[in-house]
Amino acid sequence: MAGNEEVKKDYLRRLSSVNDLIQAFYRSRMAGNRTIPRELITEASRAVLEGVREAILAARDEMSLQNISTDTEELVSMVEKEVEERMRPSFRRVINATGVVVHTNLGRSILPAAAIEALRTAAAHYSNLEFRLEDGTRGSRQVHLRRILCELTGAESALVVNNNAAAVLLALTAHARDREVIVSRGQLIEIGGSFRLPEVMAQSGARLVEVGTTNKTYLEDYRKAITSETAVIMRAHPSNYRILGFTAEVDLAELASLAHEYGLILLDDLGSGVYVDLSRFGLSPEPTITDSLRAGADLVCFSGDKLLGGPQAGIILGREELVDAMAKHPLARALRADKLTVAALEATLRLYLDPERALAEIPTLAMITADPESLRERAERLAGKLSSACPDLRVEVVEDVSRAGGGSLPLEDLPTWVVAVESSRLKVNRLEERLRRHDPPVIGRIKEERFLLDVRTLRDEELSLVVEAFRSSAGHEEG
Repeated sequence: MAGNEEVKKDYLRRLSSVNDLIQAFYRSRMAGNRTIPRELITEASRAVLEGVREAILAARDEMSLQNISTDTEELVSMVEKEVEERMRPSFRRVINATGVVVHTNLGRSILPAAAIEALRTAAAHYSNLEFRLEDGTRGSRQVHLRRILCELTGAESALVVNNNAAAVLLALTAHARDREVIVSRGQLIEIGGSFRLPEVMAQSGARLVEVGTTNKTYLEDYRKAITSETAVIMRAHPSNYRILGFTAEVDLAELASLAHEYGLILLDDLGSGVYVDLSRFGLSPEPTITDSLRAGADLVCFSGDKLLGGPQAGIILGREELVDAMAKHPLARALRADKLTVAALEATLRLYLDPERALAEIPTLAMITADPESLRERAERLAGKLSSACPDLRVEVVEDVSRAGGGSLPLEDLPTWVVAVESSRLKVNRLEERLRRHDPPVIGRIKEERFLLDVRTLRDEELSLVVEAFRSSAGHEEG
């Protein structure tokens, strides 16, 4: 043991100092790149040396030590890799081969080309965000969205904030602070990131009144709960879950009649915010934005980046006096959408003026409504390319199901075709890790020890990128 400790000390003595390693780095092939901050090189050098020191001290025997290099050139190579990793942006593009269309962890909806162009313009130039070109006075950023939203839905007024949770928070704060809000017990939902409706309501200062049971709520339950302190009846549409079996819920039109009978506000949180009727594509009926308004909801809130297919936003539609009161509330400024959101959302909404164009050009809608036969053809093309590029892979085209994702259409199985891949050299978990660490990363799913590529969420121009990722990731034996 004592001998082993002496060998470790000898290995530690061989290590370059931080300063020597930095100088060696500048003499390396990256020496010509003077844009790298010295502080970054210093931190990378320290990190590499610390890692090697830890490995030496943790080595159990001399054989383990022999696998640890103290050669300066190899250390410089490690520093170069560390520098490259630290200089790489944290926020990066990924290739979504999961088949989950509105994938919350992968950025939800992909924007249509028109919205991307509007983003570029808004980012590269000054704009009339809050400036009236008609008379040269200060304007409101909401005007760019209010008109198109009202035209599309028939709502009296509209307001856009930064997400749907903010929309609900603002509505309750403006109209129910220190008063009661009645909600069915079966609708006390949890949204993304463990944010729960009761907690959002508590932040608004409103008092939650639960009615009914988890699986059954009747109109009379709401009626009995109404008091002089009641301000709002709220429905939270179960866009991200379903309660099945022995159930009962009150129709929205009935809730509207009850609310208006007592002079209350009916707030409908639609969540996913679908505008186009998707049932004609064989999907389960989902209440649309216009359905909610026609049923008599006074305020309707929904997301911009789910089934609507636009940027992250919380959209509020409804009676003019109610929306105006929310727009004038101090919280509205804290929750407002920025100019990039305004630009992208307006461009997305304008596509809905022609619903067929919206279905074709908004990626979220195009993916969800994609024809299974076209998906099969794309899967076969990808499988052929993979087989040619990587002969060691076992590749098969099989049927599977995709998901809408993003808390939308939770029970809907979207029939799809996937490319199932097995490697003779790598276990599937190791293959998944390598693909995830590739640039750009390829994110798929594992099923029955095979890596699945769902082509529903892959664009034609991404197929060659997927093939290249496999070529570099699956071409070596597992170490």
